[in-house]
Amino acid sequence: MANRELVDLQVENHIATLTLKREKQLNALSQQLLTDLNDALGEIEQRMEQQDEIRVVLLTGAGRAFAAGADIAQMKDLSAPVAEAFARLGQQVFSRLEQLAAPTIALVHGYALGGGMELAMACDIRIAAEGTKFGQPEVTLGVIPGFGGSQRLPRIVGQGNALHLLLTGDSIDAAEAYRIGLVTQVVPLDELTTAGHKIAARLLELGPTALAGVKRAVYEGAELSLEAGLVYEAARFGMCFAGDEQREGMTAFVERRKPQFAISAKPDGQQQ
Repeated sequence: MANRELVDLQVENHIATLTLKREKQLNALSQQLLTDLNDALGEIEQRMEQQDEIRVVLLTGAGRAFAAGADIAQMKDLSAPVAEAFARLGQQVFSRLEQLAAPTIALVHGYALGGGMELAMACDIRIAAEGTKFGQPEVTLGVIPGFGGSQRLPRIVGQGNALHLLLTGDSIDAAEAYRIGLVTQVVPLDELTTAGHKIAARLLELGPTALAGVKRAVYEGAELSLEAGLVYEAARFGMCFAGDEQREGMTAFVERRKPQFAISAKPDGQQQ
């Protein structure tokens, strides 16, 4: 799993940092980069399951951009069936990222266009550096988004904002992305990594089972009716009372002390 040229994975203090490393191409999402990212996510899943080592994931891009989009030069001569298969590859990798039990934070700078914006949207939290450009310009190339943009963007910013961006192909800056809810924080470029680690440190203070439960309740509930979603939420809420995190959290509250959540708690709600 470690032989990856275009994606670097570093783990320190329970934080995994994924860095896209195709700098000369502004981290354009080639098939090889997607394959390397998928491999890195597999390693993260394995290390979470076997060692309980990783509890937060940061995702960023080396050089001048987060990811400037998919690799147009690689795509321009694809046949329809091959193009569909390429889209499915990107969707599968991004869904794997979204489905990680650990919270994920995108640290976005420079450009997050097309597939790059779709990659950021597959993360739970998005922080942008000032001046970052976001956009889904696929219509200007005669196509539509293929890595989930038409599905995730309306869920994040609402149908009206999403359709404006998707139909015009216009790009927006970080301030506008914050205004419409695409990102939750905008910071100077030299503070981007620090801002990500500050949120990661906060998440490390919390129970991994509860954090994973929040993710599942939000993502799974979005596919359900309100009534079915409430039933699902109640079931996940009940599951919390089968493990140690709830006991520690509520006991600490009553005792007026800071809770000490065990790192070894399994994120799927099962305890070791």
